[in-house]
Amino acid sequence: VGAILSFVLMAISARELSAELSAVQILFWRSLTGALLMPVVLCICGWSHIKTRQPGLQVARGAIHFVAQYGWFFGITMIPLADVFALEFTAPIWTVLFASLFLAERLSVIRLCAVGVGFVGVLIVLRPGEQMIEPAAFVVLVSAGLYAITYVMVKVLTRTDSALCIMFYMSYVQLALATVVVGGEFALPSLALWPWVFMVGATGLTAHFCMAQALSRSNASVVMPLDFFRLPMIMLVGFW
Repeated sequence: VGAILSFVLMAISARELSAELSAVQILFWRSLTGALLMPVVLCICGWSHIKTRQPGLQVARGAIHFVAQYGWFFGITMIPLADVFALEFTAPIWTVLFASLFLAERLSVIRLCAVGVGFVGVLIVLRPGEQMIEPAAFVVLVSAGLYAITYVMVKVLTRTDSALCIMFYMSYVQLALATVVVGGEFALPSLALWPWVFMVGATGLTAHFCMAQALSRSNASVVMPLDFFRLPMIMLVGFW
């Protein structure tokens, strides 16, 4: 529930910021805000959480997540929120399959049926043959596949590292990459958008903290399908 609410609020924040900022600029401010909030969180919860037994996997996960999130923010600035979330929900489909292949999680008939229904849902959203598929939709689909890879990596990381440790490395790897990528495109948002800057950074942390906590307590193939509750929520928010 915490992850679902956080992802919805992060999408709303990104849509508001898109009035002035590009996708890469939004990603930079989201990364910077999250990185500035991390020391506050660690002062409360303890700096011992930054110790990791899998530093290479932490960095790789952060880098892949950076690319996935850029695609997500790009989609939010280009196509309706409900379409972004519907296409992003190929991530649970891929996560179920990847978890079966790489984590030896059981792939039951019911879960296979859920994957099939999810794929049909994607075709309904894209409507191939009836209309031109938006290039941004393909970007979101690739982003979803990358998200699935990061979810499997988080499941592996939670065997040895805490959720806060994963957040810590994600925050600073993403900030380093965002700083390089934003380059000459750096821009300050107007004063009216600063609450949304804080919101996109804070919810980025809480979303992944809650997701990591959930994945540490249950199988990825159980946790990820629950994420589909985001779709009806974002449809109502988008309509509003």
